[in-house]
Amino acid sequence: MAMTVHVDVVSAEEQIFSGLAEVVVVPGEMGELGIYPRHTALMTRIKPGAVRIKRPDQEQEELIYVSGGMLEVQPNVVTVLADTAIRGADLDEARALEAKQAAEEAMKNRTSDIDYAAAQAELAEAIAQLRAIQQMRKTTH
Repeated sequence: MAMTVHVDVVSAEEQIFSGLAEVVVVPGEMGELGIYPRHTALMTRIKPGAVRIKRPDQEQEELIYVSGGMLEVQPNVVTVLADTAIRGADLDEARALEAKQAAEEAMKNRTSDIDYAAAQAELAEAIAQLRAIQQMRKTTH
């Protein structure tokens, strides 16, 4: 039997995932972090992207899109505290493309620096969602 670590993925609205995993890959600020059982303690911010969870009882990884937040790693527990978390299967590509286009348009027609910064954040989130959708497609084919 493979070694496992308990993983919790929680958003402000709900608990998205709670269970055992052989490995968890999280989009850290400085790059992807691969967390295996008995990983050293760690706390870091995460950026928008896909959290990939390899469960011991499933062949395919489970994907969860997060819009940012915090990662806490303890030797036997990994906790992802996400601002927003959406299961990969629930991501809407058309809505993400629409959000990307709207953010790009807002960046072109900005009226203030605050508008520009908000548009940049929305654009980054839409692009991260689209990447998560592409990753999910790769793992299912």
